[in-house]
Amino acid sequence: MRENISDIDYQQVMEYALDPLIIHSNHKIIYVNHAAEEFFRGTKEEIIGASPLDIFQETSKEAIRMRIQSAYEHPAELIEETIYRMDGTTVNVELYCHPILMGNTKVIQTYVRDITTRREHEKKQKEIVKQINELSATLVPLLDGIAILPLVGSIDEERAHQLLTDVPIKVQTQKVNCLIIDFSGIYKLDSIVTEHLFKINHVMSLLGVHCILTGLRPELALAAVQLGINLEGTLKMATVKDALNSLGIIFTSDSSK
Repeated sequence: MRENISDIDYQQVMEYALDPLIIHSNHKIIYVNHAAEEFFRGTKEEIIGASPLDIFQETSKEAIRMRIQSAYEHPAELIEETIYRMDGTTVNVELYCHPILMGNTKVIQTYVRDITTRREHEKKQKEIVKQINELSATLVPLLDGIAILPLVGSIDEERAHQLLTDVPIKVQTQKVNCLIIDFSGIYKLDSIVTEHLFKINHVMSLLGVHCILTGLRPELALAAVQLGINLEGTLKMATVKDALNSLGIIFTSDSSK
């Protein structure tokens, strides 16, 4: 026998939902489910009757007030906010609200989702990317005035821009007058990134720094030509070892000992 959807007890559906749910009208909370009690660290009796604006920071309240008002007409967009729990602690959340009918009265139902763990993960990821970017702009000193810039991994536009910004500063700080830029460790590039990387060579020449490019694969050389980058006056070698040999620094491999 097919069940009639009108027989579903929606209050039970809301009560046992895993995400905190709040129903409010005219800036007054009239219902919270069990998940909301646990999330806000308070009882229904403590929460019901309060204003939903009370959980927001002062700087956000006016915008939230307008958002709630417009939500009576149509669902509001998903937003991220920092809100207060009843014990005064703060938490990062996603908020989504929409109008529903309670009897003949239109009220607002708000979903709250804790995104603290996601934010912490995103923060760690940004720190890792920052560290990688900093390492990618590291100049490896060899002798006085000579250093290598090893380009490694997948370089996106942000990382390429940081290289273009950081490398000239480090070259001047370390008093480098000959820079070997090694492309052999790069495995992913697009045209924008390629242009940024070859601009480093141009900036070095403006600073009076002699550049040697090594590890240029055919596709990189072709990309440079297609972008109209002129490398005629730049020394190009197959490997870093070849570049060092051209500078008179002879490295003998273990196999030849």
